[in-house]
Amino acid sequence: MSNIGFRIYTQINRPAIDIIKGFRGIPVANISDLMNRSGVLDSRIQKIGGRKLIGLAFTVRTRAGDNLMLHKALQMAEPGDVIVVDGAGELSQAITGEIMMATAAQKGIAGVIIDGAVRDVEALRQMEMPIYAAGVTPAGPYKDGPGEINVPVSVGGVVIRPGDIIVGDGDGVVVIRPDDVGDLIEKAQAKHKGERDIMKNIREGKRDYSWIDKELANKNCEMIDGASE
Repeated sequence: MSNIGFRIYTQINRPAIDIIKGFRGIPVANISDLMNRSGVLDSRIQKIGGRKLIGLAFTVRTRAGDNLMLHKALQMAEPGDVIVVDGAGELSQAITGEIMMATAAQKGIAGVIIDGAVRDVEALRQMEMPIYAAGVTPAGPYKDGPGEINVPVSVGGVVIRPGDIIVGDGDGVVVIRPDDVGDLIEKAQAKHKGERDIMKNIREGKRDYSWIDKELANKNCEMIDGASE
């Protein structure tokens, strides 16, 4: 008999590692633009600290304010995984802090995303492992369950499935379904290069702004030669 809401799936479908590596170094904003601004966690989920984030989603759903399943996930997740926790957005109790995150870093976890609260934030900011959360509170968690591991979760307004590709930087986090990768890596790399070329032209005073007036004309913007009353 299935114990719905309190169960653990031990395996996830993992895409080829080359797919993940292809997104390394590409800003989240570039990827998001090419995905029609979809797949981006909302702005409640803020970076606490650490380097840029890239890896595969290892998902956890917890009861609000409870971290029993997160403890189990720390045992199960593999190096390079991103532990993604649906904590129901609860901010009155932190479900992780310095000790658990030190454990994750020691295991080689690529990063942790909590749709909920964390604590020991000053220590978390010093870690190289990237950590994202919806808030901070000193109040601690319960360890009773229930919860689930490696099921689809909702984090930052986005459905995240086990094995999804997670990319994060200072702007936020974007989620990519492996089946949707296609030529996205090539396009994102090209867009990133194009923006670096734009920055070079700006530094050299060669930026072409003629597109602005062309776009306004195409949208029938009225130009009035005079001051408003």
